[in-house]
Amino acid sequence: MAANCSRVIPGEAPEEPTPVAPNAALLEVTAGPPLASLQVHPEDASRAIGAFIASCHVPQSREDVSGLTQTSDWREPCDAAANWPRDDAIAFFEGYFTPVTVGNGEAFATGYFEPQIVGARTRQPGLEVPVYGVPRDLERCWREDIPLAERTGQPPFSRRLADGSCVRHFSRAEIEAGALDGQGLEIGWAADPVELFFLQIQGSGQLIAPDGTVTRIGYASQNGHGYTAIGGLLRQRGLLGDGPGQYEPSMQGIMRYIREHPEEGAALMRENASYVFFRVLEGAGPLGSIGVPVTAENSVAVDPDFVPYGAPVLLDLDRAEADGMWVAQDTGGAITGPNRFDTFWGAGERARAIAGDMASRGRAVVLLPRASATRLGLGPVLGPQP
Repeated sequence: MAANCSRVIPGEAPEEPTPVAPNAALLEVTAGPPLASLQVHPEDASRAIGAFIASCHVPQSREDVSGLTQTSDWREPCDAAANWPRDDAIAFFEGYFTPVTVGNGEAFATGYFEPQIVGARTRQPGLEVPVYGVPRDLERCWREDIPLAERTGQPPFSRRLADGSCVRHFSRAEIEAGALDGQGLEIGWAADPVELFFLQIQGSGQLIAPDGTVTRIGYASQNGHGYTAIGGLLRQRGLLGDGPGQYEPSMQGIMRYIREHPEEGAALMRENASYVFFRVLEGAGPLGSIGVPVTAENSVAVDPDFVPYGAPVLLDLDRAEADGMWVAQDTGGAITGPNRFDTFWGAGERARAIAGDMASRGRAVVLLPRASATRLGLGPVLGPQP
């Protein structure tokens, strides 16, 4: 649940992205249906105001890479939200936002959750799997194997050697073989390498010690290797699907395959060379990529090139539990392109079951501040006062 975390529901092989404009401003953006026609539930809108307020400082202080909004556009709705009566939340969104459709509005949504796995801060019998913090030699630097023509944007996470040279950091297989042993990087110890693998995919989670002590950990960095969805590999090999002898295309189905085929499962997990490093989190909730705690059934991960951080999003999907208003507070390495969303479901067995099986299609509407919509030629500026 943090910047650059390569989160994706493992049972859903990521689709090849259709070539689109680099951001929403260069893609077609049209007026969406009136908010009154979208049947927003009052309680849903009330919770969304709280999530919106928590995020308000981000769009007011950070450039919107989608190109749809300017920092000043958010001042009016953010000021109004602070004192708006929660029992009239729908009126707030109707008054200060304009619904728009980005591209064709055809949405695809997955789910993520905060795993709870057996683990603790200290090593003890039964807790032998290291949970690593960030290695001291991890650095963004250009390696010699990367051609000059490809050196655009930020350098990849790599490993700086004592002689100053930059090389690829250790892969998952190398780390599991002991490449980081003896460096004192362990921030915790887990009982089950499979559960830790899936916690890495989610990006954060909780270590539950045998005495009931809870330690919340969150994404801190990763080793710079590309993310490989193991669900996609199983699908390609004919092991995932609805046919005889296949495993269900969900997180639960993939875990069952790994449990029933431990040697093959361990090798499969190593094919995802990406490895996440964690930090201990303080506070009540996991942090999204914008530094705001994400909340169950309110927070959604987006591609910020197409949805501004802090923007409310209305989803109407073929999974009814994911319908409603969400607030863009997170992103992930697999969440790319317009109308691609990852819904957050919290912690616990219900969250695990819904998120692990979520692969839903439908329609998406993004709510933009009315000043932004006016500049785009899609609506007026002024809204009512409470």
